[in-house]
Amino acid sequence: MRSKQRHTKNRQKQNWTDKNRISSYFQFIFHCRHITAMSNSKVALVTGANKGIGFAIVRAMCKQYAGDVYLTARDAGLGTAAVDSLKKEGLTPLFHQLDINDPNSIRKARDFFREKYGGLDVLVNNAGIAFKNADTTPFGTQADVTLKTNFFATRDMCNVFLPIIKPGGRLVNVSSGMGSMALSRCSPELQARFRSDDITEEELVGLMERFVRDAQEGVHSEKGWPSTAYGVSKTGLTTLTRILARNLTKERPGDEILCNACCPGWVRTDMAGPNATKSPDEGAITPVYLALLPAGAKEPHGQFVSEKKVQPW
Repeated sequence: MRSKQRHTKNRQKQNWTDKNRISSYFQFIFHCRHITAMSNSKVALVTGANKGIGFAIVRAMCKQYAGDVYLTARDAGLGTAAVDSLKKEGLTPLFHQLDINDPNSIRKARDFFREKYGGLDVLVNNAGIAFKNADTTPFGTQADVTLKTNFFATRDMCNVFLPIIKPGGRLVNVSSGMGSMALSRCSPELQARFRSDDITEEELVGLMERFVRDAQEGVHSEKGWPSTAYGVSKTGLTTLTRILARNLTKERPGDEILCNACCPGWVRTDMAGPNATKSPDEGAITPVYLALLPAGAKEPHGQFVSEKKVQPW
């Protein structure tokens, strides 16, 4: 009798062990499929996209990109309203709150895309600000505020997200022709550094900080800087893009990630005003072209692009 009981217990234990093994096996298979699905799911993120050029970029990406497209905005209400508007057009954008001036918000977004998709395929840094020409805010304040968003916060986005950009990914920084114009108005010494192929990110950050400091002290002109905070911020952003591209070539040579800056043109937005020559949809053409460069493409990379053509820097 005891022998029979022991045999029954042993069989029950064996059955429990077998069930555990089967359960673990299926959990493992599910996990592998989940990881594979994550790595195969394409995803794009556009910053500052609840209106203007960013909104138009999302619209075009939804039509042309074979993957999920995230419209991000600082204000969740405005962002979800923008998504709802595009859904009424029959498109399927997704929303994620993101304030590029908040490092914690950037990290939360990074973690979301890493956990849900295993990384990011396309990052379009579109968010930016500009003071109106008639604005009477002191120039030193304009320089500080403008560079915080257009250069320093965008740099944070690049540095936090680049490590999770997947092989074959695309990074597009929406810069401006004003950056080229500002560069041409810098002193010869500054121009040489911004155009240099050996300028480091650390040196560039130092130059941007110096511009803000010189502007606040009212000596920026005599120190070789032009009187355009927006222009200098975009000079910095295009130069940063060139540095990041150079680093990607050195550090991730086999991943075929392309990193470029672009000018969307003079676009009718709240920033540029109603007299601009392009519609937002027309302004989106070059950023979307760079975001959707075909797999295996080697160039453009580390370039400043306007009207889908590489421009001299």
